[in-house]
Amino acid sequence: MMTPSRQIQRQPAWIMLASEFGESTLNEKGSGEFDPTFVITKLGAKVNRVTVSGLVERLELRETSNGSQMYQGQLRDPSGLHYFSVGEYASESMREFVVQLLDKVDSGEPILLCMTAKARWYQTDEGAVYTSLRPEEAAIVSRERYASWLVRACAATLERLDQHQKSLNCEPTKEAMLSAGIRPEMVDGLMSAQTHYGQIDTEGYRLNVMQALDIAEGKMAAATTAPPTLNLSEPASDEDSGDGDDDLRAVILECIQAMDNGEGVDFESLVRNLAARGFTREQSEAELDTMSDEGLLHEPRFGWFKIVA
Repeated sequence: MMTPSRQIQRQPAWIMLASEFGESTLNEKGSGEFDPTFVITKLGAKVNRVTVSGLVERLELRETSNGSQMYQGQLRDPSGLHYFSVGEYASESMREFVVQLLDKVDSGEPILLCMTAKARWYQTDEGAVYTSLRPEEAAIVSRERYASWLVRACAATLERLDQHQKSLNCEPTKEAMLSAGIRPEMVDGLMSAQTHYGQIDTEGYRLNVMQALDIAEGKMAAATTAPPTLNLSEPASDEDSGDGDDDLRAVILECIQAMDNGEGVDFESLVRNLAARGFTREQSEAELDTMSDEGLLHEPRFGWFKIVA
């Protein structure tokens, strides 16, 4: 009689900000050939798949050491960066999507992306552990949808913070944790996290949540406002030069509003986006200086611009 094959269960996707996932250094893999691999966060999430969202900060095509091609990118949310890669192993639909995405990114268009991805990790010869993502599904989203995702991610992070706090007040056993009200899917991860990470400072995660919620509220409001309509088909005449300045100013505000995830927008990213809309580097730099002098923009750090509330 044939032994029935073992059924491989698809792992649920955790909704997670970049800081929690990126700070993880613990991984776990089952003994079986097809057992899933997990990244375990400091808050006890045992992650095989994750749903993330943010601004595509970088995307480029690279050639690997074996001669194959791989797209590598960075996705920024208010708490930090996710690193992702799409190679020949990805589905045909995902490869087609990332080719189209690269064209948009190269054109300077700010892209908000939501993706569900497999959690990956690798360890250097020196022992350092880094996390990355292998996208399974991805879609470009509106600012309103992104704001909604931020709210969900914050709620999920606060729930894990609560579960982590409860785990500190009970014995590190399954029975004790379940009795303390900890969800069954969190127990194994919390026990492993306590052993590996020891005592952790959770204040950074709480600050990330507050910042993300502030941004979500702003983006929800911005999403209901139509962007300015620009006519760049003809160069402005001398008489219309003032209107051209107004157009440039409107586009600068639009770009910063779309791209700012809490830290501001760097000068080079702004100039690249403005160039894609027909403005020269000299025009953009002069207008940024003017808007800063007039108090419309400020620099939280050198070369980064935010809109003054």
